[in-house]
Amino acid sequence: MTETNLIEHNIRLNPYNLKDMKTAVIYARVSSTGERQSTERQVIDLTDYANKNGITICKTFEEHISGAKRNTERAVLSECIEYAINNQVDVVLFSELSRCGRAVWEVLDTIRTLKDNGINAYFQKEGLSLFQEDGQENVYLAVMLSVLCVCSQMERENIHYRLQSGRKVFIDKNIAATGKSGLGRKVGYRKPAAKKMEEYKEVLKLLRAGYPIRKVAKLTDTSESTVKRLKREFGISSTPTT
Repeated sequence: MTETNLIEHNIRLNPYNLKDMKTAVIYARVSSTGERQSTERQVIDLTDYANKNGITICKTFEEHISGAKRNTERAVLSECIEYAINNQVDVVLFSELSRCGRAVWEVLDTIRTLKDNGINAYFQKEGLSLFQEDGQENVYLAVMLSVLCVCSQMERENIHYRLQSGRKVFIDKNIAATGKSGLGRKVGYRKPAAKKMEEYKEVLKLLRAGYPIRKVAKLTDTSESTVKRLKREFGISSTPTT
């Protein structure tokens, strides 16, 4: 079986009558755990789409976690899918395909889970839906998803390459001029507590909920040493706060 046939086989859909979608949940994700990125724009755009199409938003799920993380490590995404299934929601709204996952197989696995439970998925940027307006299978979706996922992965690798290249140029210039790399914080610098609370609010939230340090580090894409330091600095005990 060729790769294309295998992908099509994995996402083989049965027709569901989802022509009249009435309820939805929003899943929004950004990579940064700090204030540099926000899910606000994704939520606003998807809410606007829902309002224009007469769809009621039941709940909004927002996650701050690296796109490089596996879907199994995305606690909020799992919670979103579970909520949609348990509450018989009609459609899950994503701002774009990459919010659902980076790897082809992970995206297809999520799509298959939704399909098996009669739940539609809509990707706003690409204008793609799991089911068409008449409730029938979008027969081209598997191929389009696979191509878009591969393009997204290539884009991420290109960005990483450019960042690493720029970093090397910066270091080489500083070493040539000063003998030092120029990286790192200035001596004596201490980040204000308020800024830490905002930047690491997801980390602190999970710690206060009683999550172990290693689990928090994985879920928030933060080093274990940073999580330990934050737990100590903010005096968070291992007992969940209520």
